[in-house]
Amino acid sequence: MEGNKTTLIDAQADVEGKLKGKDAHILGRFRGEVEVSGRLLLGEGSRVDAKIAADLAEVAGEFKGEIVARVVLLDERARVQGSVKAQVLVVREGAQLNGAVSAGPASASRGTVTPTPGAQAG
Repeated sequence: MEGNKTTLIDAQADVEGKLKGKDAHILGRFRGEVEVSGRLLLGEGSRVDAKIAADLAEVAGEFKGEIVARVVLLDERARVQGSVKAQVLVVREGAQLNGAVSAGPASASRGTVTPTPGAQAG
């Protein structure tokens, strides 16, 4: 497999397991663990129940679990339940986020998370 390819789980797929790689797009159902060194896109219509570690995580579907990333972007169609730990958190108007949030410079060192007192999600 070439190094620049993006892993794609299409809208018809129902996958359970562990996904590791550089970039990934999940458009269907996924349960398990995801670890990507680049960009993870949970597309509109996706249903993901997972523990996620990524550099950039963009959510436009339904997510339940834990996200740890340098940057987390919640699209206006995102429905998130669980915990989000990020250096940068962007929540677009219309997104739903229910759970624990830790945002700021010390928040998303993969695996080691330091809560930031007084951090606000915007």
